[in-house]
Amino acid sequence: MGRLIGLDLARGLAVFGMYAVHVGPAPSQGGVIGFLMELAQGRSSALFAVLAGFAVALITGRRTPKTGLAGRRAVAKVVTRAVSLLALGTALTMTGTPVVPILAFYGLFFLLVLPLHRLSAKPLAMIAAGWALVGPQLLYLLKPVVGGRAFPTIGHADGIVSLLFTGGYPALTWVPSFRSFVIAGMAIARLDLAATAVRSRLALTGVALTLTGYGGSWLALRLVPGAAEAVREASEGSGMSPMSSAPPGSDGVFGNTPAGLLVASPHSEATLSIVGNTGVAILVITACLAAMDAFPRLRRLVGPIIAVGSMSLTAYVYHIVAIWVLDTEKATVPPLSVLLGFIASVTVLATLWSRFFPRGPLEWLLGKATGLVRHMR
Repeated sequence: MGRLIGLDLARGLAVFGMYAVHVGPAPSQGGVIGFLMELAQGRSSALFAVLAGFAVALITGRRTPKTGLAGRRAVAKVVTRAVSLLALGTALTMTGTPVVPILAFYGLFFLLVLPLHRLSAKPLAMIAAGWALVGPQLLYLLKPVVGGRAFPTIGHADGIVSLLFTGGYPALTWVPSFRSFVIAGMAIARLDLAATAVRSRLALTGVALTLTGYGGSWLALRLVPGAAEAVREASEGSGMSPMSSAPPGSDGVFGNTPAGLLVASPHSEATLSIVGNTGVAILVITACLAAMDAFPRLRRLVGPIIAVGSMSLTAYVYHIVAIWVLDTEKATVPPLSVLLGFIASVTVLATLWSRFFPRGPLEWLLGKATGLVRHMR
């Protein structure tokens, strides 16, 4: 059905959400700003992941997976993107910023989900649900074997163990999330999103998942004897609020008590958190797709956000490099001003760039790299 402009709008919102997490005010400040900052925690990275799954499906054949030579070329494109993201993510990690760049993990995730690229929407959704149910529990059981969760040393990319187990976005736990994020995105891409009925069912699914994840956690922590108290004690020991945003890679409530498996805070990495975040991502995507179709004039109004979304890789790298150059941790400017400055600058740059070029600079380079696979025979 042509280029899905609504997806670029969703990507733009995800970019702004990641900016909010990394340079914005703390959610603990309360009020409207605190609520918005809390809303971005975890959910923006989940939205990025779902959209990444959509990208994998677009490359390998959106509604009908490619086969034969076209299929092999598509797989080679995904592998090339994965290797490029691994290299770029490692380079960003070496800058030593306080942010744990997700790009290297994205590259690994692309490789991990690639064997599923020929599946249709239903089996993809079943795998996503199954791994979301099993993965967090498996990680909890394996934790004594692989060691405690902790941030990798700042400025140090500590290899495959970090990518799989102990890094900021470990694949063993984020493939549960990715089986509910990346693979959910692949499943969504297989659907006929031009059909109003399909979008309506998808939106209802998003509502159901959101209520199940966050509502189920709220009920479980109140109905399971001792669960709320165990979570409270664990959170007090780690210095974090039991229902607020544990940073990725922190010990958090998930690692300190089995009751943490009932928590749906943004980075708790428990099943209910994965379910709730997946629901939110689906709702954002369906809302963006529907809005772009129902209100054509809105496209011009949100054009700058769409421009950011169309070059989301460049926008993501831009903010990591800016954090490194500006050393925002030592800045005396209020965090809200820093956040607004980041959003305004990337929006202006993306809008101007898009007037002259169809793709962002890093997207263009990535396109050149993946374009080499056309020589495959």
